Amino acid sequence: MANSLKVAVIGAGVAGLTAARELQKESLQVVVFEQSHRLGGTWAYDPRVESDPLGIDPNRDVVHGSLYKSLRTNLPRQLMSFTDFEFAQKLYGDPQINPGHEEVLKLLEDFASCFKLTELVRFNTVVTRVEVVDSVNTTFVVESETNGVSLEEVFDAVVVCNGHNTQPRLATDIPGIETWSKKQMHSHNYRDPEPFRDQIVVVIGSGPSAIDISNEIATVAKEVHMLSRSPRFKVGKSEKFDNVWQHSKINCINKDGMVIFQDGFSVEADIICHCTGYKLHFPFLKTNGIVSIQDKRIGPLYKHVFPPQLAPKLSFIGIPEESFTFAIIECQSRWIAQVLSQKVLLPSENEMLFDVEQYYQEMNEKGVPEHRTHYIGFQTSYIDWMFDQTGMVLEKRLKDMYEYFNHCLMSAGVDGYMDAFSSRYGI
Repeated sequence: MANSLKVAVIGAGVAGLTAARELQKESLQVVVFEQSHRLGGTWAYDPRVESDPLGIDPNRDVVHGSLYKSLRTNLPRQLMSFTDFEFAQKLYGDPQINPGHEEVLKLLEDFASCFKLTELVRFNTVVTRVEVVDSVNTTFVVESETNGVSLEEVFDAVVVCNGHNTQPRLATDIPGIETWSKKQMHSHNYRDPEPFRDQIVVVIGSGPSAIDISNEIATVAKEVHMLSRSPRFKVGKSEKFDNVWQHSKINCINKDGMVIFQDGFSVEADIICHCTGYKLHFPFLKTNGIVSIQDKRIGPLYKHVFPPQLAPKLSFIGIPEESFTFAIIECQSRWIAQVLSQKVLLPSENEMLFDVEQYYQEMNEKGVPEHRTHYIGFQTSYIDWMFDQTGMVLEKRLKDMYEYFNHCLMSAGVDGYMDAFSSRYGI
């Protein structure tokens, strides 16, 4: 009976392709729904930007991709591999340790071709509804639309792989920001620095994208002012650029364009760019409240994958953030596939719910905010646990590499971690 399961996979990016491969290995029937004309998900560069630069207007034409033209990964290629399909062994003509987005897309295209995954994908097909239709046996109706034609189908299981880098999350708690009269945008709609030429720009955020974009904007802008709430963020003038300053917080914003920082510095800005991440967004999902989204927490999810009440028939891949994405996606996909094929058993619903509640309690005791529920960090304990569920062991060579990367990040910080890692593992 297990082998007859019909499984819907939503999205043909890294998560969707990896899930399709693992499900296929378990002889399950797989259909992959992809809204664009090509595979790759977030790694398929789209030069278009949305009509609403903040991404607030619900009626805007949504652009799925958030890549900017010059983007390179913030992980080395050695740590963006599958266990049997290594990035470092592929020759795409770029010698740098951090591949550009074009290379990542080529890797995914080669991966799909090697394992004959493309034939499983329905392109130009938008999933509009996923709803439980049989609460006893847990089956789902999946409604999709292809070129204006709607179709309803019943699936035994659904694996959600549509990513979480499309719906902007904005810094709305800064006094005065909602009435500021000048231009605001989210990094989702950033492609190149030219629109910022000779402008005074405030960048909210201090993550990899914020740093990349600030450095790139600095080559053409009059001034760039970055801000972050992180205690590790160094306040003061940048050591790399004469026209870049780093601030701790914004105190308030005036309607006339004046931005006043808590360090006493103020500037009459032209543009505010929110590099503040993304919301989880699953508009097609109808579960009668079983699965809910609050801020950036989707739950309850056992180990960030299974909603206990609908497990194992509904699952999510790629939810964890600040993590070794490729490795986590691969081990999650293998776990889901082997649970669906009944090679691996899950704990009871009550046991899974208790595990989630305990995790939430530990977060509260540590003072971790709710929006960081799925931030698991660059450590290997989650990968080890996940691999162990399917009888796999993380290869020592890779584990050492992951742990050294984490060490470099902790010791050298966001400005120096790649140089430190390259000194040992550079190619």
